[in-house]
Amino acid sequence: MSATSSNGPTDGDLSCQARLLQDVSRTFALTIPQLPHRLRWPVTNAYLLCRIADTVEDEPALSLAQKQAFLDRLVQMIAGREDATPFARDLGSLLSSSTTEQERDLVANCSRVIRITASLRSSQRGAIVRCLRIMSGGMMEFQRNPNPVGLKDCSCLDRYCYYVAGVVGEMLTELFCDYSAEVNKQRKGLLELSVAYAQGLQMTNILKDLWDDRRRGVCWLPRDVFRASGFELDRLSPGEADPRFLDGFLELVAITVRLLRDGLRYVLLIPAHEAGLRRYLLWSLGLSVLTLRRLYRTPSFMSGRNIRLSRLSVLALIVLSSVLARSDSALKFLFKAVTRGLPVAAQPQTVNSLHIER
Repeated sequence: MSATSSNGPTDGDLSCQARLLQDVSRTFALTIPQLPHRLRWPVTNAYLLCRIADTVEDEPALSLAQKQAFLDRLVQMIAGREDATPFARDLGSLLSSSTTEQERDLVANCSRVIRITASLRSSQRGAIVRCLRIMSGGMMEFQRNPNPVGLKDCSCLDRYCYYVAGVVGEMLTELFCDYSAEVNKQRKGLLELSVAYAQGLQMTNILKDLWDDRRRGVCWLPRDVFRASGFELDRLSPGEADPRFLDGFLELVAITVRLLRDGLRYVLLIPAHEAGLRRYLLWSLGLSVLTLRRLYRTPSFMSGRNIRLSRLSVLALIVLSSVLARSDSALKFLFKAVTRGLPVAAQPQTVNSLHIER
């Protein structure tokens, strides 16, 4: 057991973790406090660890070998088999100006985050370790095969979404089931729908960030969807208005709407009296639906900033979903109302994750 995992977290560690969350994600800093108290620290901790992995993945100054080494060390650190101090020192010294100040701060305070990880129950740590192990392996798979003109097909997109989001949905489900025996009664159904819930959120981000990713030389769109409508993604340019491109784009919107519909089914498996848990899930789901509405109305937008949601629409979502959180019928009606007019795919194709070691 490393030195960082043998010492318990201090109040300062917990305060630091809360500040780091606020700095690196306004969205999760808004949603995580809705969780029951006993879930807030584990979920915050898991999210910050995933952000460290993202920082390694996104750092252009690191070679593939260095990224692999740091991600392997991160997993070992979470499992309590490596000290966080040298990890933070070694990674921090190699980060370039491409990494934000907030992400640098997160890496610098890695020891504090890991002390909290070490204080979690073994079942919670096990879920987090599994998530980061699978996520890290998937990140490197796609790092070794760059995609400036899009992914080969929808199955590759599904695989990517599973590695960066679906496995997080499974981890959260394990944490929810560990928290409540009543939630655990729905474990099978929750795990079956958790990937769809998370993939719907990730697909929304991929569509929203299309042009920003393109400027970084990355494209997560599946080439087969656009080729079927007669458009080749290597010809893609910002603000693309080619009807053939728009056909493919709207097909992906339809797939995402269907995934989010399954995501609502996931939420409704959570007992109604667990209103905080439901709010946490509903707010993210609702933000994705509102974003898809904007994308559907303006598919040739130039950047994610052009489809940013208004404060009023976000506030309305928060109020409505909070008031209706305990009513299954009202939530179904609300989802139907806000997705009215959006295309919906007949059957989504999501990664079957059951073959991956649990």
